[in-house]
Amino acid sequence: RKRSGGSTTRSDGGSRNAPRHPAAAEDTSAAGRTGDMKATMTKPAPSSWRQMPAGVWLLGLVSMLMDISSEMIHSLLPLFMLTTLGASALAIGLIEGLAESTALIVKLFSGALSDYFGKRKGLAVLGYALGALTKPLFAVASTTGVVLTARLLDRVGKGIRGAPRDALVADITPRHLRGAAFGLRQSLDTLGAFLGPLLAAGLMLLSANDFRAVFWVAAIPGLLAVALLFFGLHEPERPPAARRSNPIQRQNLKRLGVAYWWLVGIGAVFALARFSEAFLVLRAQQGGVPLALVPLVMVAMNAVYALSAYPFGRLSDRISHSKLLALGLIVLIAADIILATSEHWRVVLAGVALWGVHLGITQGLLATMVADTAPADLRGTAYGFFSLVSGLAMLLASILAGLLWDRFGAASTFHAGTIFCVVALVGLAWQPAAVRRRDA
Repeated sequence: RKRSGGSTTRSDGGSRNAPRHPAAAEDTSAAGRTGDMKATMTKPAPSSWRQMPAGVWLLGLVSMLMDISSEMIHSLLPLFMLTTLGASALAIGLIEGLAESTALIVKLFSGALSDYFGKRKGLAVLGYALGALTKPLFAVASTTGVVLTARLLDRVGKGIRGAPRDALVADITPRHLRGAAFGLRQSLDTLGAFLGPLLAAGLMLLSANDFRAVFWVAAIPGLLAVALLFFGLHEPERPPAARRSNPIQRQNLKRLGVAYWWLVGIGAVFALARFSEAFLVLRAQQGGVPLALVPLVMVAMNAVYALSAYPFGRLSDRISHSKLLALGLIVLIAADIILATSEHWRVVLAGVALWGVHLGITQGLLATMVADTAPADLRGTAYGFFSLVSGLAMLLASILAGLLWDRFGAASTFHAGTIFCVVALVGLAWQPAAVRRRDA
């Protein structure tokens, strides 16, 4: 055995190198945090790769395979609904908003259940399996109602797996590597989101723009993700609780604290600023990009996202989280302004690239901030509540984006995103004292 960053880990390789009792082993005292900070600052840059628990790599590969499957469909779905099913921008925004917000809302219940039972892997497997099994529904869809049903079921699966998976990453990773761990998982996830649209574009060219053929092929990597998680990951044991209690009862929610609820509010405004990425696809289509090549817009975004997520994740272990989050908002403002300026494909590509940078800065960072502000035994619930509020905000944002797009044009949608980013920046400036102390 070897000791690192205040928690004991196994050194036998494999995915069993997580802490045996992560909730008990983690030192959340001021002294422990100081020790973690010193350990982080004195370690050489390559050490986080060598120290990263194998379970984090495995969860990242599972995410990558499922994202290949999902993005092969999602990068084409707005065009499929627009050109084949005759849907309006408002209908597309409503379907995408309902789907993505459903995933975030379901996280509340899956996260609370994983905390209550002390088991996270089973829920994660269930969520990935549901996501994989819904893929064929897109291939047989003949109306927007079937697409909506498939999207909702798919996103319920995402919601079921999301909070337990993120809690697993936090459970098996020493505190001083947590930002890098979330960044690594996010990078692998986004690598899948890069490869998925790339495969979709290639298959569209080979199949003479046959959407349904691409959707059938998309089921394969999803099933592989389920098999890898089921057979490959060993869930770390957790210390038995004296008695089980409902994680979402009032006395437990009070334990989450001011810093956590402030973060929930910031996340909600952030979700209002970042509507569905389906509107990026529609913006590219407005610029005259050939149908089969439109998914390459998402390839570009996800390439930037994948390349930036891990470096910014490591950076978040060393600098103020609030300042880094503010940087992400500023980058999103720049992306919105550029996308509102012109529909020319070069301009759209520049805006989409900046959108990818902002995702690389913020997505793993927000997950790290939730983990740092929540007690270890309530992490699943904390991710769930954060996702619930963000999901409701995202639903409102996508409906508003579609309405503005139809009534006033594409530019108004991106201008609205800019306004919400500014509101989020103001919220970051009004930090509670507990957040300032933690960020110092």
